[in-house]
This record gives sequence, structure tokens and C-alpha cells, in this order.
Amino acid sequence: MLRVLVADDDQGLRLIVRSTLEATGRFEVDEAVDGLSAVEKTRSSHYDLVILDVDMPHLDGLEALRQIKQHDPSITVLIVTAYANIDDAVRSVKEGAYDYISKPVEAPTLVDMVNRAVSAKSMIAQLAASSPVLMEAGRRIIGNSAEMQKVFNIINRLSKVDTPVLIRGASGTGKELVARAIHFNSARKGGKFVAINCSAIPENLFESELFGHEKGSFTGADQRKIGKFQFAEGGTLFLDEVGDLPLLLQAKLLRVLQEKVFTPVGANREIQSDVRIIAATNRPLEKMIEENSFREDLFYRLNVIPIFLPSLAERKNDIDQMVANFIKKFNTSQSKKIIGITPDALALLKRYEWPGNIRELENVIEHAFILETSNKLTLASMPEKLLAATGVSVSHHILKGKTLIEPDDGDIDASDEVASMDLSDSDDEEISMGEGDTEVEGALGANVSYLPGGKLDYYRQKEAFEKEFIIKALKTFKGRINQTAIHANISKKTLLRKMEKFGIIAKEYSKG
Repeated sequence: MLRVLVADDDQGLRLIVRSTLEATGRFEVDEAVDGLSAVEKTRSSHYDLVILDVDMPHLDGLEALRQIKQHDPSITVLIVTAYANIDDAVRSVKEGAYDYISKPVEAPTLVDMVNRAVSAKSMIAQLAASSPVLMEAGRRIIGNSAEMQKVFNIINRLSKVDTPVLIRGASGTGKELVARAIHFNSARKGGKFVAINCSAIPENLFESELFGHEKGSFTGADQRKIGKFQFAEGGTLFLDEVGDLPLLLQAKLLRVLQEKVFTPVGANREIQSDVRIIAATNRPLEKMIEENSFREDLFYRLNVIPIFLPSLAERKNDIDQMVANFIKKFNTSQSKKIIGITPDALALLKRYEWPGNIRELENVIEHAFILETSNKLTLASMPEKLLAATGVSVSHHILKGKTLIEPDDGDIDASDEVASMDLSDSDDEEISMGEGDTEVEGALGANVSYLPGGKLDYYRQKEAFEKEFIIKALKTFKGRINQTAIHANISKKTLLRKMEKFGIIAKEYSKG
């Protein structure tokens, strides 16, 4: 449950807020009688959300807000105010409050506001896993999953300004997640967040897509159309892969940034634009400037506050937290009850170099969810691509409850930190693979050992793994060849060939 503190000298209002939120079953609510008490409670206990009245004795809501944010910037604060004090409420948002709500407080409005505030905070928490690096005035402020405070500080800074933001990083590092977190924690959160992928639009349609067009302005323009800039009015426009923007459009984008106006295709009128631009790219813009394929003046307009997202290979210590987040996500979407990942499978994930970054990791966990039959993600449910890339082969011999993993070419030394891990809850635990799988019973549980000097029959182990993998996949998809091939990441031709080789008959697994 999320912990909420409501601070107001009006006992009746505290009761309304408390009963409304507790009725949802999602919140545990504490009370404070004034601003001073609210500050003291936030310093002695953790709260996800604080609701402050502006007009309170001893310490007013605005000063309480400043002290709470100074103590812990991660706390989300909502301000409650009378309509006559609306200027104070607007000022509170500039000071770091998420939003304000006017008296009298109505239950549906309160619940909606709290839900949006919690959702915005959740985005920041996910952003922490992206480990951004903010460059400002020559200083590097590094954020990672172990230092949430710094991540919140980055969002807090960006939420108070309306300048363009440039997010740099390889594909799959979470650039759009960062952009959304900035938008939904800024003063523009009530406006639209509009994302456009500059690499996915044909060059001849770019201008119309961004700025709109008039009826008859070109062949096929049978009606007037508004562009993304007009659609995002009052909100944020996210230009993903801005490095792919054609030079002509770069000049027109620069004009919008400088003069806040644009002209639709075929029109003779200018339209005012009130849109914040957040751009992202994985391309080397500095080199593109040298090659005259990206405008230098546009680069400096966008590059006011750049955020650099490192690749997943540069921060493998974050994989533990990311895997836990994805397990929680897929437990919900797939209605499963996976409780974690075995240490040997986690060690495998940390050995891989992740060219596809966070997006690839998410796909791997989803793949494992589909194939896994136990209550933990194991090596056997990992894609064959990962096993091959990391030089790991899984033996299905039962040796006192141990699973043997042999790295190719002595890639891992036997003295390595992950050389021997306890995978089970008890020394003698074995995981049953289900009826019909006695051949590999216990192969996915217990301990892992790296034996670079051991004499193992690689091809026999490889074939045993392939056979067990195909049987497990066919069981999962009830003997359906096409579904098994798609979700197990194996070509249909290869699947049929392996089934013939091992004498596997699909219809025997039609009942799962």
C-alpha cells in the first residue's frame, strides 16, 4: 500500500481525504494538524504522497512544501487551496508541488488527481533504471538505480523549466521513457504528450506531418489536416531519432524553436506554437555537423540540457532491478506467479553484452516467461541465442542436484565469483519438470558449477538440451507447430527437422 500524509488544520477536510483514499484500498493515510507537524512526520517516516493545505498555523503549506522537498525531493506533494488563494497554488507548482486542488474537495476529483500523481511518480522510478547523466554547467550528475535521489533531482530540475531537452543514447536505452517522465512531471502535464519517430516518416510527408497542410496543397490533399505541432499545443512534442530529420525540415524546426510560429503546407498564414520540444537520437550529431548533414544552429538550440543514457552493457549491476521490474510486469500481463530468477540464469544475463539494451532484456524476460514451467526463471527458459553468445551449454545430467554449465574456450575461470551458486531453497531441492519429463528431472534446480577442465560430451549435452527445450515448448503451446516456432524463436523448418531427429510427435503434447 502507498503511504499518504494529509496535513490540514480542518479536521473535517482531513476526514474527507482519509476516508476517500482508504476506500480505494490502495492507500494508508496518516494525518498532521499543521505544516510543522507535516514536516516532522516526513522526516521521521517515509510517505509516497503528501497533501498540504496552503493556509495552516505554525507553518503554511508553501513553506512546508519547501522543507519537505529539501529533505526528500522524491516525495510527491499535492496542494489544497481555497479558490481565493489560487495564486499561491500556482506558485506551489513552481516550487515543486505536483499539482493543486481547489476547495471544496470532491471525492472523484481527489482520487483522479492522486492517481495521476502516483502514475507520474512511477514513471520517475522506472526512469531510475535508465541511469541518466545530466550535463549542466560542466558538471556530471550521475543517476543510477542505487541512487534514486539524484534521479529525482534531475526530474525536479527539468520540471521547473520549459527549455528544449536532447536525450542521447543507443536504441533501446529508454529515451522515450525519459521524455514521458519529464513531461508528466512538468507544468505541461495537463497537455498532450505527442511522440513522432523521424526515421519512420517518408521525406515527402515530413512537413505535412509536423506542420499540417491545407486542402488542395498537393496531390492527395483532399482535406485540411493539422500537424503534430498544432495537435500538441500546450503540451510536449517528442521528436525521436531527430538525427534523421531532413535538412529542409531542420531549418523549419529551428524557426519554430526561435520564433514560436510555423506555416502549414499550402497556407499563407502563420500559427503560434506553444509546445515544448524534447528530442532524442542515437546518432553522432557532432560528426553529422562536420559532414553538413545536421545544422549546427539547431544542435545548439536542442542541446540546452542534454541527458546521456548509457548502454545496458555499461551498467550491468542494474540488471537485477530491471529483471525484478519485468517479472512484476509480466506476472500481471500473463497472469503468472514467477517469484524470481535463479542465480545461474541471472549470471548468464550479466555475461551477455546486450546490443539491444533494455528493450532486448525485456524481450528475453518475456520469452522466458512463456517457456518457464517452474516458479522461477531458469537457464532452460533462456533463448538459445543468449546461451550461444555467452558460450554456455546446459547439461541435463543429475549430479547430486547440480546443474553443469560449461563455458566455451575457458571463458569463465573456475574461481570466478559466480562459479558456484546455490539456486535452491534447500540443499536437496529438485524442480519437477512435470509428467513425461523424468529424463531431465532436477536439471533446472539447485547448484551451478563452471568446470573449464571437466571432460564433458558437449554434443550429447547439446542434443539433450535441444530435445528437452522442444518438448517443453510444444507442451507450452499444446503441440501447435506455428505458435511454438514463433514464440520459441526457432524457425519452423528447424523445429520440424529437430522433431524428426528426436522422434518427437507434436500431437502427443496437444493437451499441454
